Amino acid sequence: MNLDHYKYATNETFLSFEFDSIGPKGNIRKIVRFSIENDFGITYFNLGFGDLDPLTGICDDLTVSNNKDRDKILATVANIVITFTARFPDIMVYAQGSTPARTRLYQMGIKTYWNEIEPVFHIFGFHDDGWQPFENNINYSAFFVLRKKS
Repeated sequence: MNLDHYKYATNETFLSFEFDSIGPKGNIRKIVRFSIENDFGITYFNLGFGDLDPLTGICDDLTVSNNKDRDKILATVANIVITFTARFPDIMVYAQGSTPARTRLYQMGIKTYWNEIEPVFHIFGFHDDGWQPFENNINYSAFFVLRKKS
């Protein structure tokens, strides 16, 4: 994806990525962390995203920064998922917003950039107690992405 995004850095495990949101409220450190999960015999990585608390190192996924750069932040997170899945191509990534509004924002991003996402990823949404291939006209409560084989 060739969307305008922030530069980011990762650690040696590729499980934690950081970047700065730059806007009218100054520089706000953001963090994306991938944590391994296993449910019903299926292993996947949960994507955690939010503001990095500089004192505790905790990811605050409930803060609303409102730094006027939402699209650039979402593009940065998308690029991080591309980088992460290039490193771990057979791993599914699970994403769910910390609030229904944030989950809806993720869905709007998927819909908006579908033509760039679809060639790279299989996208699944959770709806009515089940997973299904992503469709634009359905509201989902969570998402799984899996990199397509080249």
